[in-house]
Amino acid sequence: MNLYTAIFLVMLLATALTQWWLAARHMRYIRNHRGQVPAAFRDHIPLASHRKAADYTLAKTRLGLAEGAYGYLILLAWTLGGGLALLNGAWSQLEWSPLWTGVAVMLSLFMLSSLLDLPFSLYHTFGLEARFGFNRTDLPTFIGDMLKNGLLLLLLGTPLIAVVLWLMQASGSLWWLYVWIVWMGFTLLMLWAYPAFIAPLFNKFSPLEDNELRQRIESLLSRCGFTSNGIFVMDGSKRSGHGNAYFTGLGENKRIVFFDTLLKSLDPDEVEAVLAHELGHFKHKHVHKRLVSMALLSLAGLAALGWLIQQPAFFHGLGVNEPSLHMGLILFLLVSPLFGFFLSPLMNALSRKHEFEADAYAASQTRAGDLVQALVKLYRENASTLTPDPLYSSFYDSHPPAPLRVAQLNANTRQPA
Repeated sequence: MNLYTAIFLVMLLATALTQWWLAARHMRYIRNHRGQVPAAFRDHIPLASHRKAADYTLAKTRLGLAEGAYGYLILLAWTLGGGLALLNGAWSQLEWSPLWTGVAVMLSLFMLSSLLDLPFSLYHTFGLEARFGFNRTDLPTFIGDMLKNGLLLLLLGTPLIAVVLWLMQASGSLWWLYVWIVWMGFTLLMLWAYPAFIAPLFNKFSPLEDNELRQRIESLLSRCGFTSNGIFVMDGSKRSGHGNAYFTGLGENKRIVFFDTLLKSLDPDEVEAVLAHELGHFKHKHVHKRLVSMALLSLAGLAALGWLIQQPAFFHGLGVNEPSLHMGLILFLLVSPLFGFFLSPLMNALSRKHEFEADAYAASQTRAGDLVQALVKLYRENASTLTPDPLYSSFYDSHPPAPLRVAQLNANTRQPA
């Protein structure tokens, strides 16, 4: 054990204890409020639906605790348990170049991690989601999604990892800056390519056929100054009973997507209000702001790795006795979430601020009451709890709690111009 071992274990223990403490608070709070619908929702959400949301949230939280504990054991096995050293040793016997050995180690680690996570993925889909009536995925679709994800990892991950490791080898002490530039370029490329080339591999996207709704949406887009590459309906019901809407892509590849489940549960006024909320994110440049935040965090992380990778004690303290560039990168990817965990409340607070801003924008372009009605329906249909523990919510939730969000909208009754 050295200083890096001690820091790693302290951060792992601190993260685990914080997660368990917050989850215990959350579950206790939900149980205490399970028997009564909050006053603001009593006319719209039956007690049975409120209790279902409480039970669903409790089940998800318990599963999250089990999955988290399992994840920490796997992390310890990869690091202090010597799993990474064994994996690296197995590939090193092939006597490939350091670059391609590193690519093989990283890809195999990602694939093995996916297989190790498979029991929880199966239970989440075919156990928890099915028990509460949300799962629509059959086993062939589940297996097909897994194989497609594996193929994408090979097709996209192989060249990216190879370029990153080559830069780490060839570009001197400032390699982390060049890697950051490549990473940001790859991120922007994926944001542009995802809606047109990747998402259709998993779901069917059909142009919106409801002419009246389409005209209303196009009128809203015109008022908001938003141009898109189409308005599409996604067959979300193929996998889940949950509903949603979003816009995705960059530049000329932007598109608006509605889940078919959402269109079935909301009326046209409510659909328009939900879309106005999403356009509020566009109007306030929230996507750009989040990209900047992510870019700055990734730059700081890579700069830190640029220093750590020169410290042999960093490798030895985390179970790797043969330092290498690719092992340094892997260790950093495995360990950094423990430190990022305590930054999540700040990022989520910013996200909640953005949600309030998008709600206010929607209220200025449509009727606030329509968005309230849409949100209430979505909370009910998605079994989203109306009574999260306040501290848990402030730590984890990227969206404001339902009572705060609805109260803010009810106070904003401005009519569209």
